[in-house]
Amino acid sequence: MRTITVTGRGAVMVAPDTASVSLSVSHRAPSVAEALAGCDSAARLAGEVVREHTDASRIASRHLYVGPEHDREGTPVGFRAEHSLLVGCPDLDVAGALVADLAERVGDRLQVEGISLQVADSTEARSAAREAAFVDARERATHLAGLSGFELSDVQTITEGNRDEGFAEAADARMLSAKVAFEPGETTIGAALTVTFQLV
Repeated sequence: MRTITVTGRGAVMVAPDTASVSLSVSHRAPSVAEALAGCDSAARLAGEVVREHTDASRIASRHLYVGPEHDREGTPVGFRAEHSLLVGCPDLDVAGALVADLAERVGDRLQVEGISLQVADSTEARSAAREAAFVDARERATHLAGLSGFELSDVQTITEGNRDEGFAEAADARMLSAKVAFEPGETTIGAALTVTFQLV
């Protein structure tokens, strides 16, 4: 039995509707204990702000650092403590309000490291991408079969490949202002199908 195997690709553009905000709070002090206490105070305040904007389960600690600080000449100048957090937001408006509120209330101890925009439910888009991938596979196979003097018959196998998703770039913390508005842009939901057709 003669067969032909091709890989089809499909993609759908959708607008992200949720966001994850990566941030950290830090505190510098003459001693380790003071640096850690100041950082913990800032982290607790940040947690309070977050819980006013989204569910408490959406905030997670990622990293805690406490260590010595040095000036440019390498001379010890005290200690720094830093606590990194990741916050999930149900929509972009909440993310913008959260960042603005954190900047106002946590102040100079806050650093916004970036924002990742995501699609909450990509089920429909993935289905559409698979359909487009199958159409692409059939078109490729039809063309190649015709070049060889054959026609396509039944599908023998279908294997789903890796899907690539490109998200909007992270926000630059230097662009933050009293009111923060995030633009969703578009992201690609992709699908790849490897399909084997019988030839007649």
